[in-house]
Amino acid sequence: MPDSQLEKARTLIKLGQPEEDTWSLSRIEDEMPSSRPVIIPLALWMEQPLDEALAPWLPSDTELTGELARILAKAPLVAIDFPAFTDGRGYTLARLLRERYGYQGEIRAVGDVLVDQLFYMSRCGFDALALRDDQRLDDALRALGAFSVSYQPAVDVDEPLFARRLKQA
Repeated sequence: MPDSQLEKARTLIKLGQPEEDTWSLSRIEDEMPSSRPVIIPLALWMEQPLDEALAPWLPSDTELTGELARILAKAPLVAIDFPAFTDGRGYTLARLLRERYGYQGEIRAVGDVLVDQLFYMSRCGFDALALRDDQRLDDALRALGAFSVSYQPAVDVDEPLFARRLKQA
């Protein structure tokens, strides 16, 4: 596959900091790209021998089973696709990977990733965020710190605010 069909040079925020993205993204389902490192569709990734320069991307409708989670644990990173900003299934996939299956590697949001979503994505277990091309880095970094307190438990804070306040009393 020609490298011209790969998505590259997106603005990446990793662990709350801007970072150069060394990974390309291929959405071609049936053709292995020649460049590395590259994120490829899950089905294509599962057909390949284990390779630290290949990572899977999961479509938002992926059924995450225990068996699939065990296989994904071997990946250098897992990218979860947001085909539209209104599609929230990627949040669930990230949270399941972190909380139910104990995934410790990088979980990256790709696709239609907007500044308004970043804080919530980080609460659900995403630690790398590949912004849509029209999103500004400075706005994104501000959005990650927009809220200093969260009421609900999540991946980042496992107790609701009332429980944390009771402990302080």
